[in-house]
Amino acid sequence: MDERDRHILREIQSDCAQSLEELATKVNLSRNACWRRVKALEDRGVIRGRVALLDPARLNLGLTAFIAIRTSQHDQAWLDRFSAAVRDIPEIIGVYRTTGDTDYMLQAVVPDMAGYDRLYKRLIARVPLNDVSSFFVMEKVKETTALPLDYAS
Repeated sequence: MDERDRHILREIQSDCAQSLEELATKVNLSRNACWRRVKALEDRGVIRGRVALLDPARLNLGLTAFIAIRTSQHDQAWLDRFSAAVRDIPEIIGVYRTTGDTDYMLQAVVPDMAGYDRLYKRLIARVPLNDVSSFFVMEKVKETTALPLDYAS
């Protein structure tokens, strides 16, 4: 990956809806050369998809929760059940297996505390959990979907 590819990635992370002509101009390439590079980045899996970023507050999803889960079960059957449960709950927007005292960290968006309580009850009804601790976001100091590109090779 060269600096031109990184420039393309910076631009489309900022605005993937811009036209190919706009992108080509910004990265100083012809339209066709730019398209070939974008296509190559897609083919290599560097660009996984293009999405619209929605405003959670305007969709009545004003409360973000991080949910720390500990389990005493680590067998494949439990993992399959847990994976199905979290995939089926649309309010859960991120699930991460972690090191340390917490086995899984979940990120969820809900309208309010009552919405969180409904999510919590749906989750514990679907899969046995040893311990659940939740943390609620009071202020988003930084939130981005843009990845740093200095490490790309």
